Amino acid sequence: MDLNQLRSFVTVARFAHLTRAAEALHLSQPAISGHIKALEEQFGVSLFERTSSGMDLTQSGRQLLSEAEQIIGAVQHLQHSAQELRGRPTGRLKLGTVLDPVVLRVGDLLVRALDRYPQIELELHQVLSSDALTRVTEQTLDASFYFGALPAADLRSIPLRDICYRVAMPLAWAGELAGASWDALADRPWIVAPEPSSHRQLVTELFDGRAHPQRIIEADNESLIVNLVESGVGASLIRGDIVAPMADARRAAIWPGAVVTTQLWLVHAADRDADPLLAALRDVLLDVWAVAPEHEAKGDAGRPRARVDAAASRSH
Repeated sequence: MDLNQLRSFVTVARFAHLTRAAEALHLSQPAISGHIKALEEQFGVSLFERTSSGMDLTQSGRQLLSEAEQIIGAVQHLQHSAQELRGRPTGRLKLGTVLDPVVLRVGDLLVRALDRYPQIELELHQVLSSDALTRVTEQTLDASFYFGALPAADLRSIPLRDICYRVAMPLAWAGELAGASWDALADRPWIVAPEPSSHRQLVTELFDGRAHPQRIIEADNESLIVNLVESGVGASLIRGDIVAPMADARRAAIWPGAVVTTQLWLVHAADRDADPLLAALRDVLLDVWAVAPEHEAKGDAGRPRARVDAAASRSH
């Protein structure tokens, strides 16, 4: 029996789909199929039934899955223990990044990580904030930066800083909309990131209980949103440290009726706390951001939303 075959079995069971399992393991679909077939021949039982929508576990597969997971977990624990004995964690860590690297202090993080843990290879992946949580949950990323509401309880979340957003609009709108109502603002085109991004959620919460914008233009990165606002296409939420110089240079205007504050986090799977690679990342991160370890948080059903501070005179 091969450990890679067991990993394929567990991953196909998790995704109920060969293609998605192959992507998660960075293997070809025929290789995954070969692993499953080899296990079925060794065990003498069928593990999956092929359906129109993917792969369903058989009764035998369901009974064997928990034992396979225990074996993989035991091997990972053995590997972690060996790394701790060596005193230096070794391996590759895939880290998701959102927003721009200056905001995340990625440069400082990499410099300190390379100095303190030279045997760790950090691999950076730029992702949408909403994709970050999915990819960490599916373990195609080991950890990721994320901004928005406190993530779910199966993720360990370290709060890093507040992020302030302002309503940015084309300069040509400033005279007409500076003292306008929410309805007038909602009547204009809005530029938002695609569903289910954190940026889109912030815009939704901005208009909570009010008329929502009906003309939506999607843009999938921050620089494109900035360019479209400056070009006069529509309004959007833009980080305060970006929109302030835009307004000073008269490339855009700030609508004075609201400030939206959300949280920047680093997240990873809660059940990987003992992983030496993630422990090393937390060690460097807490140093770079000067965040006390006790400030780490776990999500719950009552997780907070972004804070929207709106002027009362513009509430209707």
